[in-house]
Amino acid sequence: MNRVDEDEYRQFVTARLEPLRVTAYLLCRDWHTADDLVSITVGKLYRHWPRVRAVGHVDAYVRGMLTNAWLDEQRRPWRRERVTDDVPDQADLNPPQSALADREVLLDLLTRLPARRRAVVVLRFYCDLSVEETARALGISTGTVKSQAARGLESLRAEALGNVSRNGEGA
Repeated sequence: MNRVDEDEYRQFVTARLEPLRVTAYLLCRDWHTADDLVSITVGKLYRHWPRVRAVGHVDAYVRGMLTNAWLDEQRRPWRRERVTDDVPDQADLNPPQSALADREVLLDLLTRLPARRRAVVVLRFYCDLSVEETARALGISTGTVKSQAARGLESLRAEALGNVSRNGEGA
């Protein structure tokens, strides 16, 4: 890579590092894994920078790279194992209805979605991508994006209502 390309690459990565890190965290819910995903993405981006910068929407392309890195990580066998020694904290058995709007509750609900559906929800509603941009980033059809987004939101609502009723405030 020549000096001009490398300078452009550094400027791009410096400006986008924190938003990429936050997006990665929303996907995986772990800051260490998020940092690993961003490192993987930035490394791949460096190797392919001359070709990537020629793309019209570099940000969307890089978000797609990040999402695909996360999906690849989800497919790894050791990711299927769950630690059971840590008992989850239960702060309040009867949280108010407004607690569902709390960020932690929403992030916990988001983690319960399947990987592909979570990727669609994060890209559509956190990154504010259009259906078409999300489809391009994930390499799927627009119809799949629409159905996965609808099912993801439906699952989030059902889980949220389930949390309320399990805590004694629903039905």
